[in-house]
Amino acid sequence: MSIRLRAGFEDFISGLPATSIVRQWGDASVAKVGEKVFALLGFEEPEGRPALVFKVTEFTFDMLTELDGVGQAPYFAKRGWVRVAAGAELSDGDLEAYVVEAHRLVAAKLTRKLQAELGLSELIAAGPRRS
Repeated sequence: MSIRLRAGFEDFISGLPATSIVRQWGDASVAKVGEKVFALLGFEEPEGRPALVFKVTEFTFDMLTELDGVGQAPYFAKRGWVRVAAGAELSDGDLEAYVVEAHRLVAAKLTRKLQAELGLSELIAAGPRRS
């Protein structure tokens, strides 16, 4: 199932360590690790088409925002979050990899104590995933 659809997004997120999903901000599916947002699946107004938002590095922001259908996520920190519209030419596999990295980026900002409690220390120590 596609990460671009609510069921696929929520299923994918539930497979990541120490995550929770809440519905907020206009019924968006918001993914959190340690109570911190790392991704969300919202819906564009007025069409209701899904849009995926996730945390990125500055380098990744610069790269992704060159693509049609990808831009700065509204209401999030400048250059730290992207919004991928429904028609953007990124594969589900690419989006899943970016969401995994968003999870790691946000988990790395948690306190060491919380990282250990959530069982995230090894994930963070491993660093970014390489393909």
